Amino acid sequence: MVEKNGKGARVPEARVIPLHADDTGGRTRWRLGAGETRPRGRSDREPSGRARRSDAGTSGPSSTSRASTTPRPRPPADDAPPQTPPIAVVPDPEPPAWESALESALRFVRRRLAGDYPVDEFGYDPELAESVIAPVLQPLYQHWFRVETIGMQHVPDSGGALIVANHSGTLPLDALMTIQALHSEHPTRRRLRLLGADLMFRLPIVGELARKNGATLACNPDAERLMGSGELVGVFPEGFKGIGKPFADRYKLQRFGRGGFVSAALRTGVPIIPCSIVGAEETYPKIGDVAPLARLLGAPYFPITPTFPLLGPLGLVPLPSKWYIEFGEPIMLDRYTPADAEDPMLVFNLTDQVRETIQHTLYRLLSQRRNVFLG
Repeated sequence: MVEKNGKGARVPEARVIPLHADDTGGRTRWRLGAGETRPRGRSDREPSGRARRSDAGTSGPSSTSRASTTPRPRPPADDAPPQTPPIAVVPDPEPPAWESALESALRFVRRRLAGDYPVDEFGYDPELAESVIAPVLQPLYQHWFRVETIGMQHVPDSGGALIVANHSGTLPLDALMTIQALHSEHPTRRRLRLLGADLMFRLPIVGELARKNGATLACNPDAERLMGSGELVGVFPEGFKGIGKPFADRYKLQRFGRGGFVSAALRTGVPIIPCSIVGAEETYPKIGDVAPLARLLGAPYFPITPTFPLLGPLGLVPLPSKWYIEFGEPIMLDRYTPADAEDPMLVFNLTDQVRETIQHTLYRLLSQRRNVFLG
């Protein structure tokens, strides 16, 4: 219906827009559109003044309706046993290293006092060599001389063999370092059984320790028994002529004797491994010899070095030269028979071959070395 105003203009008829009340959320909001209005009575309000929760069928999402649909956990029954959390099993703490070392040392001393340790027919004491002598030599080997080994793959993992090396240095430290090299660097930690001169075994304490460390008298019967039983045997054919030569003759090999070590290797059929040691000549440079004093003491020589006897006991400290120990390719003797050990020409040729191999290796190592102490 269109009405006219006083000037005759037409005025559109007014329309009524319906509103409906929305009480969700605790507050009344008026919204456009058709909707069912609810009377706002006192009964629709909770005593606290907040609106009642909407029924499940009320349209429109709300936090209250969502919370009402979340399942609540049931309280535990009165007769249910209480739930005890599991107790984690804590392992016993490891004992400190010093305590384990002390226990091991006490067990070692107890066995030594009771005599409960093995010793072979030559006097070799593997427990003493492994637990006492080797740990004492290791710092000298690793940190003082800084020994570097070459050709360790030429030493067999098992079975008998004869290692022949040059001898030098006034005191036989090269023998000890060769033992330590094989024990610490070889994959199977082989123990070298040295053949020593009878003078070494006549010295107090030294001779006993040498036997316990695996050394025995340098004679063919002992050498053949050791190599025949699969042991690794070491020999220094130069003897006292090698370690007692003056510093001016360093790294010049002396005579190798009559080849007794070759005869023993031929009878047992084990390979001969040449070994060349560089660095030992500089530990105690021998610049003189007091022969009368040596005869008085029954020694092959009484050395004079730059530090001994000038510095007294301090002169016995070896100079920290850099060492190289090279094991050459083995000389195989399996094509020979034990009877060939009686052939002097064959023994001489093999002895000379071993000597020349060691001498040429020494020259090569010396040509590669730039500094006595730094290598």
